[in-house]
Amino acid sequence: MTEPTEPTGPLVELRDVKVHFPIKSGVLFDRTIGHVYAVDGVSLAINRGETYGLVGESGCGKSTLGRGLLRLVEPTDGEIVFDGTDLRALKDEPMRRIRRRIQMIFQDPLSSLDPRQSVESLLVEGLKAHGLAKDKAAVDKRLREALAAVGLPASALSKYPHEFSGGQRQRIGIARALVLEPDLIVADEPVSALDVSIQAQVLNLLDELQDERGLTYLIIAHDLAVVRHIADTVGVMYLGGLVEEASSDDLYREPMHPYTRALMSAVPVPDPQVEDRRERILLAGDLPSPANPPAGCRFHTRCPWAQPTRCADERPALREVLDGHRVACHYAEDIAAGKIRPHEVEPELVRPDDGAAPGETGELIPTP
Repeated sequence: MTEPTEPTGPLVELRDVKVHFPIKSGVLFDRTIGHVYAVDGVSLAINRGETYGLVGESGCGKSTLGRGLLRLVEPTDGEIVFDGTDLRALKDEPMRRIRRRIQMIFQDPLSSLDPRQSVESLLVEGLKAHGLAKDKAAVDKRLREALAAVGLPASALSKYPHEFSGGQRQRIGIARALVLEPDLIVADEPVSALDVSIQAQVLNLLDELQDERGLTYLIIAHDLAVVRHIADTVGVMYLGGLVEEASSDDLYREPMHPYTRALMSAVPVPDPQVEDRRERILLAGDLPSPANPPAGCRFHTRCPWAQPTRCADERPALREVLDGHRVACHYAEDIAAGKIRPHEVEPELVRPDDGAAPGETGELIPTP
């Protein structure tokens, strides 16, 4: 078992990572007619022993980024540095050895477990792949320890996934990751398929395992309450890019990017009086297509604070606005200070000019 360690700097660094999927056309001869820009220039660092929460709505690229980190999908460009090693430079065998140290927990505990295999077969599969299943007594001990760590009895080894509840199946998925004694676990929506009461149990389990084993987590989620409960640092993604990053306390206390503010305003508050008084930020339209993202700031077509020229023309860099608080917004400070008033954004105002009447050509017009 890995000894608990104190955070001593980045374990993982992503530097301008891009994952673009080609769009093909043709029957006899495939030709590329475009790309889906699923991840388009993301840079972040995850410290040892830290939980990094990655949030955003469906289709923003967060799951693709997690799979790109493990090279389950091949990044188009950028660097992925794990414990000082550039993973994109590794060939098959060196990468296979690294994968023992990076494990994944999937969203749906049922579909991620082969229903034809017993729990013992599911857990030992990774050990066999890495040549660690030669000593049967040692393997049996390791399997039992992994199950005990997630709160399941050794008798579960002979059972099959359909014999367990959803929460127990997710515990099996966690045990499958733990059995290889990894340093980093990428958890893609690890509790979204579970009941609320079971979610809390699984999150508490992950927290306990981190304390005991010194694990580092990348938690991918769309539920802001889940991320707040477990994350040390939070990154917010929108349409393939990171738009805000800060410590969990700072981000929830003072979100600075308009998209983050909109997400926060949609989270229910259990106090009826506070719920009635607080401001709601409604976003117009749907998430634009990652195959045809807007020019300039990719959020400007839905942003209530967007300015008609700079936001539509210039893509903002992810910059440090406060100590440890990075924001990709030209006007983050002015919005936070109330110097720029929000305005209504109508979906027709963000479409290309196709002969529309004045005021419907894509120019954002603030309300009086």
